[in-house]
Amino acid sequence: MPATLPPCSVLILAGGRGQRMGGRDKGLVAWRGEPLVAHVQRAVRPLSDDLVISCNRNQGAYAAYADQLVGDAEADYPGPLAGVIAGLQVARHDWVVLLACDAPLVDRALVDALRQVAVAAGSAAMVRQGGFWQPMFSVLPRRVLPVLEQAWAAGERSLQKALLREAVGALECSEGDRRLSNFNSPDLLNG
Repeated sequence: MPATLPPCSVLILAGGRGQRMGGRDKGLVAWRGEPLVAHVQRAVRPLSDDLVISCNRNQGAYAAYADQLVGDAEADYPGPLAGVIAGLQVARHDWVVLLACDAPLVDRALVDALRQVAVAAGSAAMVRQGGFWQPMFSVLPRRVLPVLEQAWAAGERSLQKALLREAVGALECSEGDRRLSNFNSPDLLNG
């Protein structure tokens, strides 16, 4: 385990349509008295002087939680891959922690473990849970940007498939790991 990890940017994806939330902007939906994005931001804020939020609406509300805001290059909510590409284009550090705005239970230990896997492997690292990749919990080297841009140009829209074009280190997490909970429907917000 490296004694010190290199500096990183943090990219929080909040650019979706919020369809499963009845059209509401997921990152701004309140949970335990604060927007979901506030919980994610608090967990990772100490890690970086470059916190980027990818959002396609409500930029004024998200600005309070970010150092930089980006939007997708294409209109009509093209998906997480577009947000990752936009975020990597502006990230100021060689390593980028990637998280979704609707994972308020993520913690520093999980992010640090992901960063250690990535740095040790010299490649992207992603959580794998129950045999399934979880691309919304990743650490990416900025140098994967051209690979992702090429995948996009070739018609790929799956972030996971685009990332798996290169070597990816796995951080294995148990199926019951609550830190990986995505609050992507209104009924989950009552917990």
